[in-house]
Amino acid sequence: MKKIAILFIFWVTFFNAQKLTSEEISLINQGNISTALPIYQTTNAVQHKTLLGLSTEIDPQDPNTAILVKRMKESLLSTDGGVGIAAPQVGINRKVIWVQRFDKEGAPLEYFINPVIVWKSDLQNLGPEGDLSIPDFRDQFYRSKVIQLEYADLKGQRYSEIVEGFTAVIFQHEIDHLFGILISDKKEKEKNDSYKKVDAYQKSDLNKR
Repeated sequence: MKKIAILFIFWVTFFNAQKLTSEEISLINQGNISTALPIYQTTNAVQHKTLLGLSTEIDPQDPNTAILVKRMKESLLSTDGGVGIAAPQVGINRKVIWVQRFDKEGAPLEYFINPVIVWKSDLQNLGPEGDLSIPDFRDQFYRSKVIQLEYADLKGQRYSEIVEGFTAVIFQHEIDHLFGILISDKKEKEKNDSYKKVDAYQKSDLNKR
């Protein structure tokens, strides 16, 4: 009976943790909900603090989650060459991302809720990255060539898939955002790391995430 009670408390706590706060709901629904949300910038101290925050899981079936997903897509479409965006970049520290799937025919944009990378290859790519939230910053970064990803859709259905190449790079970049990791900081942290160089990028210098 004690184990059942502990399990019940765990699930109640987990569910409550997924619920959006009143502040988050207000931000998601501000203005015209059919339009893009502003993209946060590191040049703004308050916005920079949000970008450095740790994101938590979100309830996929909350109606506000669907609004957030839609508005994030509009935000990404409003950029010049952006190929991915994470919820912290629109001011919401929740685990939602959009990624352009260059590994699929037509390179469609797809959303991912509560994404988790459960495995990364030791083999690394080295290639250029920029960021929609960091003006005038570009550099070369190492990323795993192959990843295994788990995520949910708006119905709460869970999925798992293997992703390779440039699309895997985008996923890693966006999921870094969910942990408050910015490429401007990442460069400093990986100075002493060494990897085997593999040129597997498929997109030119327009890469912005």
